[in-house]
Amino acid sequence: MKFFVKEDSIVRKIWGSADTTLFIFAGSAAEFALNKAVDWLYFTGKLPADPLGRLFSTVTYARQIIFAEEGAALQSIDKITAIHKGVEHARGAQIPDWAYRDVLFMLIDYSIRSFELLDRELTHAEKVEVFNVFYRVGLRMGLTGLPANYVQWKQMREEHLQDNLAQSTYTYHLYQQYRKHLGWLRYALLIKVQLMLVPPRVGDQLNLGEPGWIKPILNAYRFLRRLKVEAFLRNALLPAEYKMQIMRMDLR
Repeated sequence: MKFFVKEDSIVRKIWGSADTTLFIFAGSAAEFALNKAVDWLYFTGKLPADPLGRLFSTVTYARQIIFAEEGAALQSIDKITAIHKGVEHARGAQIPDWAYRDVLFMLIDYSIRSFELLDRELTHAEKVEVFNVFYRVGLRMGLTGLPANYVQWKQMREEHLQDNLAQSTYTYHLYQQYRKHLGWLRYALLIKVQLMLVPPRVGDQLNLGEPGWIKPILNAYRFLRRLKVEAFLRNALLPAEYKMQIMRMDLR
């Protein structure tokens, strides 16, 4: 059986960890709030009504692709494409090509950043492997203007961060919804984790503050992960409606 992502790929290791996947979700949640095309996520009404569920679905689709047999993975990618085409038809406009690329670039960047924050620094070859997997996703979706390699992606990622992010009323509203759906403790933890994860430009635009108490907590959590006893603490902090779904993500 041929899988879309090789069984020994670093991408499977990254996305096979529940807490690394949650960190990818946290970074993406920050950047989504600043993206100039975030109005597309508001069009259906699903994002403001359930921001955690909407963003979580993006992560879930990515995992379905990463761990699937190649044919099933391609079907999942085609389903994602069809969903977006349906939204475009309903609105009578096209999602900008750069907005599609932005989401793909986020998944690449926060895969790397999340693993390095929680585990270890990735080698250049491993970073290239992360890029290659999501590049193949982008090709299947028919995206235009994709970078041809990891080096070009790094340059384009910086350009996208400069050109495609801005504070808006959506930014303020989304963070209000994050706070509402998470509660004050989880929300405070989210902000600190985002600060440690996101590129400086994103952190500055969101005014995420200073790391403060999150650094010693992250150090302690890394130690617990090495002992493989971190799950109890992590699970205690999870929203009840997503707890079982997140726990099933842990394939380590």
